[in-house]
Amino acid sequence: MTNKKADIGLIGLAVMGQNLALNMGDHGYTVAVYNRTIKKVDLFLEGAAKGFKIVAAHDLESLVSTLKTPRKIVLMIKAGSGIDQIIDHLIPLLEKGDILIDGGNSHYIDTERRFATLEQKGILFVGAGISGGEEGARHGPSIMPGGNHAAWPEVKPILQAIAAKSEDGTPCCQWVGKGGAGHYVKMVHNGIEYGDMQIICESYQLLSVMLGLKPDRLSQIFAKWNQGELNSYLIEITSQIFAFKTRENASLVEKILDVAEQKGTGMWTVISALELGIPITLIAEAVFARYLSSLKEQRVTLSHHFKGPAYRFKGDQDQVIEEIRQTLYASKIISYVQGFMLIRAAGAAKGWRLDYGAIALMWRGGCIIRSQFLNKIKEAFDRNQALENLMLDDFFKQEILKMEKAWRRTVSYSAEFGIPVPCFNAALAFFDGQRSPLLPANLLQAQRDFFGAHKYRRCDRPKEELFHTDWTK
Repeated sequence: MTNKKADIGLIGLAVMGQNLALNMGDHGYTVAVYNRTIKKVDLFLEGAAKGFKIVAAHDLESLVSTLKTPRKIVLMIKAGSGIDQIIDHLIPLLEKGDILIDGGNSHYIDTERRFATLEQKGILFVGAGISGGEEGARHGPSIMPGGNHAAWPEVKPILQAIAAKSEDGTPCCQWVGKGGAGHYVKMVHNGIEYGDMQIICESYQLLSVMLGLKPDRLSQIFAKWNQGELNSYLIEITSQIFAFKTRENASLVEKILDVAEQKGTGMWTVISALELGIPITLIAEAVFARYLSSLKEQRVTLSHHFKGPAYRFKGDQDQVIEEIRQTLYASKIISYVQGFMLIRAAGAAKGWRLDYGAIALMWRGGCIIRSQFLNKIKEAFDRNQALENLMLDDFFKQEILKMEKAWRRTVSYSAEFGIPVPCFNAALAFFDGQRSPLLPANLLQAQRDFFGAHKYRRCDRPKEELFHTDWTK
């Protein structure tokens, strides 16, 4: 152990933790690292960390003792009870003003609890959502910190140094808000990520099943799409995935089992939306699409009983490819409309003072959903910070109107050819619902009053008046 005090400590040396430590080392910081499996610490120091200003700690006491005050420790361990256990072990070793940063995918509710508990002990807790995967952690992730604002002046230089930078050099790391705000925004980011991935997959299914296009052609299409409005990390890697071959020169993507997995952040997003009453229908369908994919044996069995339409497409392929592109773009807009509606509702419920433009800025680089498109969201909130719905911004309004015809045609094709596109359908239904001044909820309220005497309001009377009818007389 060196006599020089380390700038920051890091606990958890899985790949994300290791890469984050190396990233800090790249920026001139001395990092003390600890892992419950001590051998992993030594292997890291002898391997990837060799030559970096990274020092080993073989127990929590030595980790804490080697840090400058106020001590700053990043926890890069699996979300859940393990974080609480580490915190419990650290509390007796820390002093008032020391800072703990949870950089994992913790549920924001857990972050709120930990924030409140540690605040009572004088320890500053930061819940920092980190996006970008292994590559982002190593070379610059998007970081969404929230928690105890008193910690921000101390951690800001380090977090902004290691974060990704947007085209103008702005760090993709800004203070989000109090308590669990940082992890909440990261959670919604992941929900939008679920939506983005699913609508790309639905485009793939339409192109491959309806038009019969093969992976090499699909790679070209997505590469072209990546040069325009859909320019993004996910579109870019999708093009690369379609081009990837096995040793036998076969398409690898066609060899991969069609069963999707997940870690739970999409589900948390949907649960939060249900609690707040926000209809994030596209994101919810993206989560359910993963569940549906997991029912592989049922799907195979049912495919023998229900063959579905046997149509073959005979029209202009190039026109349909362009219509699918426009549908993907329109649905992407709706995904972000819903995501920011949810963030706004949570901010109001929690008393978080959120900067929506800054959130879009943090997502412009480093993270999985990074895209050119986010610049337009930032500009929309720059024009109107109080914007309640992105579709009310002139730019997004005009974009949707341009795409609407193609959007409807694509959804129609999917029904005609029996191709499931739950997120495209949900996006269009959400748009039609939002633009409808009248919905059939009047009948629904009548039904509720009929069987349960739940009462209803009338459109020709003051809103505060409630009515009940004896429907059976």
